[in-house]
Amino acid sequence: MDIPQKMIHNQLNHRLVHSIVAQLKEKGCDLSQEEAAMVIDLIKDQVLYHYIDQIIHQADTILDLNPSLTEREILEALAQNVVEFLGAEAASIRIYNPSRKEMVSFGAYPAEGEDRETSIPFEDTIAGDVVKFKRSYFIPSILQEEKYKNKEKVQKYGIHSMLAVPISIPRFSLKDVDTEGCLQIYFKEDHKVFTPLETRIAETLAKRVSYVIARKRIMDLQKLSVTKDKIVEQIFLKLGKRGGIKVKEVFNLVIPELADIMKIQRCSLFSVLEDRQQVILEAGFPEAQHGIGKVFEVKESPYIRTLVDQTGPFGEFENEKIFPNYVHILNPQKSSLLPPDLKRFLENQQIHSVLYIPLRVDGKVQYFLTFDAQAQHPGFTDEEIEIFALFGKELMKGLKLEKMDDILHDFKNPAIAVAGFAKRLQKMLSDGEYLVKKEKIDQALDIILKETSRIQELALTLHSEGREEIIDLTEKLMRRVAINEETLAELRRGNIHLEKRELTSPLRIRCYPLHIERVLDNLLNNASNAIPEGGGVLTVRSYEEGGWAVAEISNTGQISEEDKERYLSGEGRGRGLHITTRLVKRMGGRMEMESGEGQTTFRVMFPLVQ
Repeated sequence: MDIPQKMIHNQLNHRLVHSIVAQLKEKGCDLSQEEAAMVIDLIKDQVLYHYIDQIIHQADTILDLNPSLTEREILEALAQNVVEFLGAEAASIRIYNPSRKEMVSFGAYPAEGEDRETSIPFEDTIAGDVVKFKRSYFIPSILQEEKYKNKEKVQKYGIHSMLAVPISIPRFSLKDVDTEGCLQIYFKEDHKVFTPLETRIAETLAKRVSYVIARKRIMDLQKLSVTKDKIVEQIFLKLGKRGGIKVKEVFNLVIPELADIMKIQRCSLFSVLEDRQQVILEAGFPEAQHGIGKVFEVKESPYIRTLVDQTGPFGEFENEKIFPNYVHILNPQKSSLLPPDLKRFLENQQIHSVLYIPLRVDGKVQYFLTFDAQAQHPGFTDEEIEIFALFGKELMKGLKLEKMDDILHDFKNPAIAVAGFAKRLQKMLSDGEYLVKKEKIDQALDIILKETSRIQELALTLHSEGREEIIDLTEKLMRRVAINEETLAELRRGNIHLEKRELTSPLRIRCYPLHIERVLDNLLNNASNAIPEGGGVLTVRSYEEGGWAVAEISNTGQISEEDKERYLSGEGRGRGLHITTRLVKRMGGRMEMESGEGQTTFRVMFPLVQ
């Protein structure tokens, strides 16, 4: 096999020498075959080495590009490298968008000269033909090239010729497609003759950049895999803690892990209410910037309707990308999906990109996540969307567990009260004084019935919220006070004295009855527990103030100013205040707290219904 190859090589060398001798003779330089062969050997030994060394250095410069750069930055570095090596004037990159059948501008060198169209058609264009036929395209004179449309712009910069070479980046996912594009290299010479050597150099350097982007994508996949593991690990660790899970703590743990994917400034979780006409903000990061518990009407917000009802149309549009598994707002200020008040808020926060991820349960969207970013993000890979969806699914689990923890916490008071009244009822019946104590027996039976019904309702809140009603806050407060008294009796806290002061009735508010009962139970329970072992006073009031219905609960005992701030944000020991703050916000209410002179007062306020 070696001999024929050597013979072929010698034949090629002979033809090359003969061709060079002929060309030199045409130009008046008469060399013999031996002299020409000697010149060729000198060029190979002395000149070609340095030239090849330069080419290898240029290729290595591309291969050494930092894979943490964006793909656009990597391609722009390629453009700069080719321009400088070939002595060109400029270079630009266009990437094929198969969904829209167009070639999209994806950077240039020098960058400040990139005043070209953001996209051009795929068909009947030079860039489109390079991608379609996967071969280079030569334009010796741009002014004479029919397919080059923007002749005025190149004339403005003194550019007259162009070499276009293909760029191809292999896919890294079965769901993905190869990235195809075109590197366009511009020269000042008119009627330029493109040599095979400079064409091959440009093609070689363009191929090398695909290795860099391939390495980048492999590293990105590894990073995404690590991020997935961290998300699951953080939530798993949180689930294992004895205090139970709080979704806001999960946000604080996991969001920093997602910051590398998208420069996230804010993230929030919404759940769809039972009637699918409203959604509620369940959690957010950072929490101070979110109205946790706020309810939004689906029909009044096109972006919510698009997510919840999956109405479409789906596809890539000028200001947004809408697909069943995500909605990406590319230009919030021009998007038709966002209402004016949300646009103003995003503008004030300098948010330039918003991503929404719908989360399904039994085929229906029951939750969705939002991510706000100050950086403009052109799009997300399937793997990145998968990370966000994984985070959402883990949050859904956490939210259900949080609700279960909250319900188990709130079972305590009614359960103790039922046990106490049942014992009292048993004693009265065993004494044989049924007729004498009929009123008290009927009262005990009524409370047992209502509290067992309430325990049942608490359990059902895992699946539905029930129905909003208009109730009297004072009437609910007095009923919960009676239950709290029985609980204290069962716990043998007879040294706590109850004082009922101003009690204005009716104080009508609109709410889910179970929510207000849970709020009052937790406040009464916390106040009772805060009273020192030696005893003290528990005081309740209800009154109207400036269009608000107010329930006030005070107890003997004082807390520090530092603890006051923590308690108001639901950060006290146990779950009671955490549950209370969430429910109060959800009902559109407010909570205040005062502590001093040996007494602490909690005040909950709700809008009055006239």
